[in-house]
Amino acid sequence: MTTQAHTPQAATTRGYTASKDQLLTRIRRIEGQVRGIEKMVEDDRYCIDVLTQISAIQAALDKVGLGLLDGHARHCMQHGAEEGRGDEMATELMAAVGRLMKRG
Repeated sequence: MTTQAHTPQAATTRGYTASKDQLLTRIRRIEGQVRGIEKMVEDDRYCIDVLTQISAIQAALDKVGLGLLDGHARHCMQHGAEEGRGDEMATELMAAVGRLMKRG
């Protein structure tokens, strides 16, 4: 994992700031689904049922990731372009997309 050159500041707004509560609710729901899988394994549930739940969690995480990318493109990249960092921000965005797409 790389360290970002853009360190958070106290008054900084992010692309997800307006929907932060919804984002946190969704992440907590995903956390609960992961705990559910742990219990399914402890209870020796059928393999396909566990795999189905894993697929649902991956889809939920993808949705969160896409939402964050959308907010980044609409908010952070716009501000970066205004500051003359458009190319840098585009490179950073594409690297993030690449990491999200890489699986297995």
